[in-house]
Amino acid sequence: MTFELIIRGGTIATASDVFKADIGIQDGRIATIADRLIDGLQVIDATRKLVLPGGIDAHCHLDQPQAPGLASKGARMADGFCSGSISAAFGGTTTILPFCVQHRGKSLTAAVADYHSRAAGQTVGDYGFHLIVSDPTPVVLEQELPALIRSGHTSIKVYMTYEAMRLSDRQILDVFETARQEKAIMLIHAENHEIIGWLADRLERAGQTRPVDHARSRPIAVEREATHRAVTLAEIPGVPLVFVHVSGGEPLEEIRRARARGHVVIAETCPQYLLLTERDLDMPGLLGAKAMCSPPPRDAQAQAALWQRIEDGTIDIFNSDHAPYCFDAEGKLKAGPDPSFRAIANGVPGLETRLPILFSEGVVKGRIDLPRFVALTATNNAKLYGLHPRKGSIVIGADADLVLWDPDRRVTITNDILHHNVDYTPFEGLEVQGWPETVISRGEIIVDKGELKGKPGRGRFLEQDTSSAWKKREIEAWT
Repeated sequence: MTFELIIRGGTIATASDVFKADIGIQDGRIATIADRLIDGLQVIDATRKLVLPGGIDAHCHLDQPQAPGLASKGARMADGFCSGSISAAFGGTTTILPFCVQHRGKSLTAAVADYHSRAAGQTVGDYGFHLIVSDPTPVVLEQELPALIRSGHTSIKVYMTYEAMRLSDRQILDVFETARQEKAIMLIHAENHEIIGWLADRLERAGQTRPVDHARSRPIAVEREATHRAVTLAEIPGVPLVFVHVSGGEPLEEIRRARARGHVVIAETCPQYLLLTERDLDMPGLLGAKAMCSPPPRDAQAQAALWQRIEDGTIDIFNSDHAPYCFDAEGKLKAGPDPSFRAIANGVPGLETRLPILFSEGVVKGRIDLPRFVALTATNNAKLYGLHPRKGSIVIGADADLVLWDPDRRVTITNDILHHNVDYTPFEGLEVQGWPETVISRGEIIVDKGELKGKPGRGRFLEQDTSSAWKKREIEAWT
């Protein structure tokens, strides 16, 4: 057989194994994995390179309309689907799952249609959507949401904070019940809204309005309490639950206790919580706004706890939470040159730097092995969000989404080498070891040695199947 493309001589890493073999690609899929493949219309020499599954970033925000009442009101996201997917590709990520937001008083179905129109013809890699429900009306719960889940939108996010987005406990239960009926996977932003508001009011009255005060208004107890409450809410109807952007050890202990009771709970963390601390918000002027996100970065103790739980398997997935606001009057400083922390858009960019950071800080420093790296950044996301085995693995029949990774290349991260549309990176000056050299999506080279090869618009929308969290075990409701 003559293959369209052969990857020859590389070391393949999957979520379970590391081995040397060649990969033969035909019709955009992996056709064979074997020794010494010969006949290829195109051959890539992967000697001394790792061959990894294309990364999946299942937590990013692109071209997301902002809800009235958010701190980011009026702030413009710098990345749409085109620049966001290009930035992801240069970082070794071939599939992205951003969020489609329903705003209050609006139709969820109409929000999805609008988001499809924003993404269509824009992406270099493949993409899907998570749904954000902020107004769970009877029409949404009984008609729109079930129909959307059945059409391949099988992951749903709800918020416990942000005035324009948060749901009451009763509303969360309503969404959880629909998710149970339709076998959707639930994601939750777990922070106690009332405590945050109470602390923020006190800080502002005391004149403490700098970016670092954002962190002081959201201590880890706020996340710990909400995590405990969210687990309890999920246990009542009986749904698996993903805690996004976990920032430290205390909420992770709540997750571990829930698992000990037999509940299916998934934990995600992000690069900013491993590398940034509250001190990065305590910079001259408003520079600390560049590190503002929610939950905020914590301290060295929280970082140590996260690494421990990455190593022992408590943390299942590693995503960027890419939120691309420039440090200018259209982004972070939309509310003026000297805003209170409450009026500064939350979030940091990170689509392109996610894989290099975890490889360098995790694999190179001996904290995790290659299979764990692949699981955290690709395979577990694919399984969790209904894309496996098509995505996230190097197996015969899977899409040929592959990254040729140079494990020895050293790069100093600076914003001028990145491909997002944001005017800064919070990881400026960080030296990493390990960098993607060639990135392949469905058998097509989309990035090669620092040059974009894939054309925007080649990416495809991915319908999601039922999450592995439902397949893992039968979850019985209490009632």
